[in-house]
Amino acid sequence: MGLRLKFNMVLVVVFAVGFAAVGFISRQMLQDNAREEVLRNARLMMDTALAVRAYTVDQVKPHLDKQLQDVFLPQTVPAYAATETLNHIQQKYRDYGYKEATLNPTNPRDRATDWEADIVQQFRHNPESTELVSERNGGTGRILYIAKPIQINNPACLQCHSVPSAAPASMLKIYGEANGFGWKLKEIVGAQVVTVPMDIPVLRADRAFTTFMASLATVFVAVFVALNLMLSWLIVRPIRRMAAAADQVSNGDFEVPEFSDAGRDEVAVLGSSFNRMRRSLQKAMQMLERG
Repeated sequence: MGLRLKFNMVLVVVFAVGFAAVGFISRQMLQDNAREEVLRNARLMMDTALAVRAYTVDQVKPHLDKQLQDVFLPQTVPAYAATETLNHIQQKYRDYGYKEATLNPTNPRDRATDWEADIVQQFRHNPESTELVSERNGGTGRILYIAKPIQINNPACLQCHSVPSAAPASMLKIYGEANGFGWKLKEIVGAQVVTVPMDIPVLRADRAFTTFMASLATVFVAVFVALNLMLSWLIVRPIRRMAAAADQVSNGDFEVPEFSDAGRDEVAVLGSSFNRMRRSLQKAMQMLERG
């Protein structure tokens, strides 16, 4: 087995191990970064919904409370305001979603689906939990969702949701008496759910990973070729010349030209030693012939 082959085998093994390790680590990092990006988008949507709810309660509802007995304005309901606002965002970003998923909603569009109802039940079984982040398969691919519990902490909410007789007549004209009642103080009745698609960020992460690994492989090939050229030019060729010269000298042919001993590397030192050995051997042979 030649020196070049041994060198290349070691180089390939080292690269293969390093390539696999770097690939595993970089892919994991890119996937984690993609998930963090999706999570940031989801939190931004959730914070937007919370801001709209707070704005509605603090600055819109107080000015319209007097009209509720005559005309019910859904715009004064925080959940309605947040849903309508984010529905406008959803018109442009159709795969993004926001819903005030409720088990017994006043507005039928807020009724929780099966998987949303499971989230609400998780919050009910763990009242201390304030947020739930997970993933699921949606109709368009993998999605990440973030959910927060909807808990009745304000007694004023029960005016519209305790019993039909306590609710504004104007609200009953719109939604009727069948839904949205029976709520209790401190009860978790639903969950704010934001859904964000993961396909695009994950696809970008996969493309970045492919580009990075292809670049790494290209660099390895370039280094591999460069090292082999250096190995051939600086080591293998001089050693082969020395081996051929040694064969000639061993057969009594001292017409072999001396090797250049310029330089301070190991090959130059070896060439210088070979030259001294050849001269010494030549002198010894000449002395034998004279004797």
